[in-house]
Amino acid sequence: MDICPSCGAQLAADAKACPSCGLAIEGSTASFKPVGVEEERPQDSAPEVSDIPVLVVGKGAETGERFYLEDGSYSVGRDPESDIFLNDVTVSRHHASIDVIGGDVSVKDAGSLNGTYVNDILLDAAHLQNGDALQIGRFKMVFFAGGDV
Repeated sequence: MDICPSCGAQLAADAKACPSCGLAIEGSTASFKPVGVEEERPQDSAPEVSDIPVLVVGKGAETGERFYLEDGSYSVGRDPESDIFLNDVTVSRHHASIDVIGGDVSVKDAGSLNGTYVNDILLDAAHLQNGDALQIGRFKMVFFAGGDV
């Protein structure tokens, strides 16, 4: 039997979804296809206004979670020690890094298996603009540049 990457429940070998939490099970992570906009779940409420940049999870196990990005460098990955911890097998342990300098926010892939996407384009590095969609594994997050939400 397999284990659900979201809640840890036991899964049958041919399970299409977790019987406990409902997470869709998609098989091997050897290859990855970006999530289409039509697959996103709508937000229950609009994000609150913030003076600092923020990533809001729009699709993934933690939908609605916010990561506030003050000046500094952030590690992103499946490693529990990551600054932005994304707990899913489609996320590499050390997937990417995000650097914030005076409101300028950039993301850089760290050689991950499934890549890092900005607005559905696979990129090694990119500067994020207000409204950009950042996808890491199954997590699709929207970037808000602070004060513009």
